Amino acid sequence: MKHSILMILFLFSFGSISAHEGGHELALKTWELITKNKTINADFIKYENGEVWLLDSNHKVNIYEISEFTEVDQDYIKSKSGFIQSLNNNATIEVESQPLSHFNISLIAFGIFLLSFSVYKLINQKRAIYLTHGTLSLVVLFIVSCKNTSTTKTSQTETLSNDVAMMQTFFEKFDGVSTHSDDNYLYISSNGLPDHDMMVGITNWQQQVPIKQNYTGNNSWAIPTHPKMAENPLSTKTNLLKGAIAVAVNGIPIFNPLNNRGEDANAIGELDNWGGHCGRADDYHYHLPPVHLQDQVGAGNPVAYAVDGFPVYGETTDTLDAYLGKTNSDGSYQYYTIKEYPYFIAGMRGEVQLDPKTKAPENQVYPQPRTQELRPALTPLRGAKIIDFKSLRENSYVLTYSLDSEEYIINYKWDNEDNYSYQFINPDGTSTVETYKPREK
Repeated sequence: MKHSILMILFLFSFGSISAHEGGHELALKTWELITKNKTINADFIKYENGEVWLLDSNHKVNIYEISEFTEVDQDYIKSKSGFIQSLNNNATIEVESQPLSHFNISLIAFGIFLLSFSVYKLINQKRAIYLTHGTLSLVVLFIVSCKNTSTTKTSQTETLSNDVAMMQTFFEKFDGVSTHSDDNYLYISSNGLPDHDMMVGITNWQQQVPIKQNYTGNNSWAIPTHPKMAENPLSTKTNLLKGAIAVAVNGIPIFNPLNNRGEDANAIGELDNWGGHCGRADDYHYHLPPVHLQDQVGAGNPVAYAVDGFPVYGETTDTLDAYLGKTNSDGSYQYYTIKEYPYFIAGMRGEVQLDPKTKAPENQVYPQPRTQELRPALTPLRGAKIIDFKSLRENSYVLTYSLDSEEYIINYKWDNEDNYSYQFINPDGTSTVETYKPREK
């Protein structure tokens, strides 16, 4: 009896040591590069095709081969990558069963023998000591089963659906912006004109001026209310150079920071002091995230929603992934902004449907509202700088620009019947007038 009890205690001790291998690691922030004999401080973004993506404190992404890291770091990278993929793809992690070792097979055989022996002796001799042998055999079988689980599944939190009512409160803070929804989308309607000044600060101007747009009814902006993580996110460097990639909470669309020629619109002077300008249809839109709206929506609230359904916030000190966003503990995802290109949404993290009539890089997300050109498209006015813009009254504006140290003025307006009038005033006081009316659809 004494020897049996000692054996049970030994097996319990052995089980506590070997049944659960490894442990819980803390997230590493200091990495050792064995090939370069140095350490770096950075945060893990992803591991893909043998390459490890790390983000430093300056939001610069550095890529290394996994072989450059120590074995400890490599194990951490693979474990972290598996967890993130399961979280972002709404999947379960399945760990394949490990084959039984010769030692485990011997333990199983020993356990079965003890169990059979104890049952046989208990039936024939009816002595309580043989219950000890049976208990001992069950302990052996339990230890082996704990070490060799056939399949381990860890369920991850699904991406949360948007709170439509809360989304509506952000958009409807702004005059002229209205919303409605169905089972799949929140629709945002506006006239495409913000309540702040526009155009001032542009030094690379194609002679467009902002006019109202009919973003209403079936031509409203559509934001998915049940966003899903994309298996292959679209890079906004090589995609979506046409159309909006987000909608600001004031109803103004936000386009890719790159223009349709693949240039950083901000870096080449195309944008005003609010990060926007006009397109060929005189449609005003942003190319930078409108962080100036933060005061109006309140701290901690989004300034826009991407067309994949995820919210866009201002700047943060949190670590961001390769798409300038992060996945929260509840499974929700959100984008943030930074001061340098790509500014926001480096890749479309959520699933989107592309317009089949467009091709990369000038493809766009579908559905997308339509704009209609009123005036013929003009060429850039080299050397011009927009220095003033004012609203004179409803539907009436004046834009002032300088060229060769002289000032030029454009007075323009429209009436309730969509008659548009443009007066171009030269520095010497002479002027010309042009009138337009939208073409019948």
